[in-house]
This record gives sequence, structure tokens and C-alpha cells, in this order.
Amino acid sequence: MSPNRYSGYQSFSYLEAGTDYTEFAPSADVGRLPEHHLGLTDAELARAERLLVDTVVVSLHDHPVRLPRHARTELLDWNRGARLAYGYEGLSRSGLDAVFDNLGWGACESRNGWKWDDVITDLGMRFCDFAHQDYVIRAESVTDIRRAHAEGRLAVVAGLEGAALIENEIDRLDVLYGLGVRQIGIAYSDANSLGSGLRERGDGGLTALGRRAVRRMNQLGMAIDVSHSGDRTALEVIEASERPVLITHAGARGVWDTPRMKPDDVIRACAESGGIIGIEAAPYTTVSPQHRRHTIESVMDHFRYCVDLVGIEHVAFGPDTFFGDHLDVHHVMSRKWGVADTIRSGPEFETIESVAGLENPGECFRNITRWLVKHGYSDDEITAVIGGNVLRVLEKIW
Repeated sequence: MSPNRYSGYQSFSYLEAGTDYTEFAPSADVGRLPEHHLGLTDAELARAERLLVDTVVVSLHDHPVRLPRHARTELLDWNRGARLAYGYEGLSRSGLDAVFDNLGWGACESRNGWKWDDVITDLGMRFCDFAHQDYVIRAESVTDIRRAHAEGRLAVVAGLEGAALIENEIDRLDVLYGLGVRQIGIAYSDANSLGSGLRERGDGGLTALGRRAVRRMNQLGMAIDVSHSGDRTALEVIEASERPVLITHAGARGVWDTPRMKPDDVIRACAESGGIIGIEAAPYTTVSPQHRRHTIESVMDHFRYCVDLVGIEHVAFGPDTFFGDHLDVHHVMSRKWGVADTIRSGPEFETIESVAGLENPGECFRNITRWLVKHGYSDDEITAVIGGNVLRVLEKIW
């Protein structure tokens, strides 16, 4: 691996803030909260760093943008402007070689996977920013990811959490693929024309249009995600797909009984398809009865459960984090969409201000690797779950 190529670029620095666009004070992408210590020895820390350097490290799901510092009052205006500052410096210190960046936040006005114009605007703005620097590269193949690792760069894979934006036009999948999108979720919590989301009381399963969409995504070589799909819809997607299916960011309902988590039969079916589950870390999702205060420890309870259920070769990580206060995002979007504050659903848990150890994309994989070292996992096992499993599955999908 070459030395890190990051040279200090900040988002949209080719323009004049306040004149060319409305500037929002972004949250820090380095040092916003104190470092989380896991109690490793010097030798263990050195081993963890070696593994991060030697391994192609991949996040299956994150939002590596810097939220406005005052997100509760500024988030929606920030969204509409579509100029979402990227956490370049934080990412350069993360150990990541590739990240699945789920777009659609910039210009967002609608719910459930966003509108077509919103996503195209966000995609164009993000890629325009990328074009003015030389650290991040747009990744559209496994070769791109491996090249980023070799050159000390970061490969960003464009993805979408829901497919509502294609409406009933299957060819829009081709357009999105042509624009660089390589992963799409079937439904983002609410039902759409393809299938049901996990928020619905009744799950109608994969629609006829959804089956056509799955077939087209297989033909294109686009990864299919069922993280926010209902259980029946997820199972029918997996059955219909000729290629492995991903659960990019979720946890196990067998550990924490909420709709946001996946039941055993869905996790098993995903693994049997050749796919993987990326363990989630957004606030109040992957809590556990043993650790009701959401930290890296409760997240790793879900990791161990899934490893025991389907084998370590079918488990990875999709932390689903931002640079900034993720809880503010939940509160603002729940209020905007007029839905219950879903982070308060399910069994009782302890309130937090952040998920200690897994608060942002800059720290997640370093702390995950350190946790795995501390708990006695082998080099091969660690290499698999922090990147190797993802690469193996992407080779089959893309």
C-alpha cells in the first residue's frame, strides 16, 4: 500500500463560500468527541494497525458527510442546498480503503428513497466535488477498490437506500448504473412500487415490477440491498435474485426485537444466496440485552450472534454513521415526515449522546479491528470481516 494521498482538500474550496453558495458550519470530522479506548496493549495496538494497513478495508454502508453543527435547526436547509461537505480528513485517518456512500440526502424534499431529481442533483454535486481533488476516487468495480488500496486513496461506491425514485421505469436503473450507482435498496422502510418496507404493518412482498427490477439489477451487475425491506419482501428478493443479495446495514432480531433488525430466516437466506450482512451501528439500532447502553459492545453482540448463525464468511460491517450528531438526523427527519420517532421503539434501553466507539466513519473500523484483536480473533478472521468478505461477494455481483 502506498502512503496516504490525502493532501488537505476541503469540500467546495474551488468556490467562494457565502458568495457562490450558502455556507453551514460543518461538524468536525476529526476530534469531535474524545477517542474511545478499548484497553489494548501496545502489541495489540500494533497488530490492529498492521491489519488495517495490509487489508483492503470496506464499509458496506456509511454517510461520510459532515452534518451541520446545528443540525436540529439547519439540517433541512443544508439538505436542500445539496452541497454536503465530505469528511475528507476524517476518512483519511479511518483505515478505510472503500466506503459504500448512500446518496440522496442533498436536495432531499421527499420521503422513502427520495425523488429522481433529488438523487441526480446529489450525485452530480458529490461527483463534482470529487473531481476537484485527488484522494477520493469513484469506484465502479472491485479493481477500483483494489487500486485505491494500492495507491493510498479512498474508493467511494455510490449507493441508494431505496428504489422509489425509479417509479415504474425500469430503464432508470440503467441510467443510474451509467452514472456510477452500484448498489440500491429495494425499499426504504415504506412500501414503494417494488416491494414493502420494514415500517409497514403488512408486507405484500416483492411486486411484479420488483421482480423485473431484480432481474435488471442482476443483468446490470448492481448490488441489491434489503436492509430496510420488510421480511417477506426481503425473502422474495433473495429467492428471485440470481446473484448474492446484501443486507448492508442491520443487526439480528434474535438479539434485539425491533423491525429494524433482521430475523434469523432472512439472515440465513441472505447467506445461502452467497450474500453477507453488514452490522449496523446507528444510534439505538443494534442494542442488546447484555448492553442496553448502545456502544461498540452491544454492536459486537450482534456481530457474534450473526457469526454463530451463518458463519464468519457471511458477516461484515456497515456502520451507517455520519460526521456529526446522528441523533439530530433521526429527530429532524421523524418530525418532517410525521412518523413516530422509530429510535424509541422496541425494548427499553439507556439513552446516549453517541454510540461510544462507533460514532463516525473516521473511527469505526479502527475500533472494530481493535475490538477483534482484543477478543482473540485470528488475522484471517479479521481480514475477512473488515473487507475480504465484501470483496468476495462483489466479485460475484459486479
